[in-house]
Amino acid sequence: MKLSIDIETYSGADLRKTGVYPYVEDPDFTILLMAYAYDDEPVQIVDMTDPFNSPVFEVMKDINNPDVKLHAFDAQFERVCINRWLHNMNLSRIGYQGDLGPERWHCTMIKAWMAGYAGGLGTVAKMMNLPTDKQKDRRGTALINYFCKPCKPTKANGGRTRNLPHHAPVKWAEFKEYCKQDVVAERAISDAIGDFPISDTERKLYVLDQQINDRGVLMDGELVGHALRCGEQSKDAMMAEAKEITGISNPNSPAQLRAWIEEVDGVEVGSLDKDHLPGVMAELKSEKTLRMLAIRQETNKTSTKKYAAMANCTRADGRVGGLLQHYGAARTGRWAGRLVQVQNLPKNKMKQLDDARRFLKAGNYAALDMLYGNVQDTLSQLVRTAFIAPPGKTFVVADFSAIEARVIAWLAGETWRQEVFATHGKIYEASASAMFNVPLDEITKDSPLRQKGKVAELALGYGGSVGALKAMGALAMGLEEHELKPLVDAWRKSNPAIVKLWRALEDMVEIRLDRLKPYEKTYSLKNVAAFTRAGKLHIELPNGRLLSYADAQMRHGKFGRPAITYKGLEQQSRRITRLETYGGKLTENVVQAIARDCLAEAMLRLDAAGYPIVMHVHDEVIIEVGKEAADTFLADVCEIMGLPIDWAPGLLLRADGYTTDYYLKD
Repeated sequence: MKLSIDIETYSGADLRKTGVYPYVEDPDFTILLMAYAYDDEPVQIVDMTDPFNSPVFEVMKDINNPDVKLHAFDAQFERVCINRWLHNMNLSRIGYQGDLGPERWHCTMIKAWMAGYAGGLGTVAKMMNLPTDKQKDRRGTALINYFCKPCKPTKANGGRTRNLPHHAPVKWAEFKEYCKQDVVAERAISDAIGDFPISDTERKLYVLDQQINDRGVLMDGELVGHALRCGEQSKDAMMAEAKEITGISNPNSPAQLRAWIEEVDGVEVGSLDKDHLPGVMAELKSEKTLRMLAIRQETNKTSTKKYAAMANCTRADGRVGGLLQHYGAARTGRWAGRLVQVQNLPKNKMKQLDDARRFLKAGNYAALDMLYGNVQDTLSQLVRTAFIAPPGKTFVVADFSAIEARVIAWLAGETWRQEVFATHGKIYEASASAMFNVPLDEITKDSPLRQKGKVAELALGYGGSVGALKAMGALAMGLEEHELKPLVDAWRKSNPAIVKLWRALEDMVEIRLDRLKPYEKTYSLKNVAAFTRAGKLHIELPNGRLLSYADAQMRHGKFGRPAITYKGLEQQSRRITRLETYGGKLTENVVQAIARDCLAEAMLRLDAAGYPIVMHVHDEVIIEVGKEAADTFLADVCEIMGLPIDWAPGLLLRADGYTTDYYLKD
């Protein structure tokens, strides 16, 4: 039996800031409504504001029944909220399980993402072009704001801080219909996806992902609190200096700042965002304007926002959960960051992390300023270190070495690169050696040729050219403009099999979209295939997982020739639109997807070996282990991650790592 569920809840916490775990820990948390439907039966609604006069306990019996499959859109929210409600109601005394694990939950959101769609319930329904009566009810935002969040006390509402059903019976009736419609939309999405294949491995991975998010990672609350106070003091001091320099009322105002710069330096300034700021500073001459923009750079650092996010989403047990979204990265299936955004943490380069942490936690902010010179930068470098191992434990941090470079070499059959990974593994040096015909042993770590090999490796593997080198920071690394095109040519000449792979994947997809029948597969290399099914393009990876592109078609492209297009979310506007892709981008999708599957395989193996993963970032896992045998655990973890994978014969994997009491970039 299938039971589809959607709930509406109340809490004094802000879900967007805290995530679901602190949200349900709020003392006022409760479930307001539960809409549900068995199989294809009509949707029912339970008013849980008066649970003892509603059929909620009958539904809860089925929720507790292991033979019933539980379905929801973003099932993690329903699962955690229902678990907390059962706990708060103390129903274990009458036979209700208080902790429903993720094993029985099926997330329609993730299944939709796997099938090539993106976004929330309403966006997915729109992308699917579901009938109007199957779409999400647009009245939801106003109703949620009214019933699910605290309200501001006023004379008109009698000074209350919360709106209850009897305060607006008509709105409450509308809210019930809204909740029911979410189940209607969720079932319609599930039906539209149909029998999209989800392997046993992916199912196990979803369960493991939920367990990792439930487990969370310990936060150094003392460090976070001091970082917030220190950051605000530093920012206030810099803003006071900024006002003194400029004489303007609000130095944070881009309009006021642009006008001031033009007046002082005679330079007309466009955008002052972080991407354009270095270019603007390069045009300025006045010490005053340069200092002002340096202040702007420092005060705009994300470190304070990261610390605030950490404080907001820390649970009562001191840990932070829900940091990673399974299948959150479109098309590749990689994880996306949530809340603190661990996929985008500032790097740490300073060697005195222990000392800096000690000064910060002691409240000695003056020492940070005196010893390290730039308080905001120091706080930024300490962000990672807020994640800590519990007393008596330490972290094993291990990551794949050059995983994407290894995967693309294996996929393309680039023999010389495979030999590099089978021996010394120095891909930057080897790339420079192949590009410039210089003996490998003459390219040292500080060699300019190694730098050229590194930037080429990072920028050019997916069909990128001069623009990709610039985006990767080639000019900032010291390369000259005139060197870039020859660098592209040299890299492509030394990697003919990879260049061939770009074209092969593009041809494979174009042939599939142009001529062949649905379900008929066209193959590229290493058992990578393409086929169409139910209006979608699928690229089948070596392990059988599918990358899906909704409504893929050959259409007239922006460069005046036929292009591969598909329906998706535009990253900046988040609007549903038609996106273009090409051989290099397809190669990037496939390579990153395979790298993701290597990490997934390693995580499942590590979990089976008893290693509790608390977090993972890109191609890196963070595991809590006992201190007494940390080095042994590290060696074992790296060995497990480097084991061959059955579906990728010949792919050479290697993992390196270290142990640490707090998270850092070694």
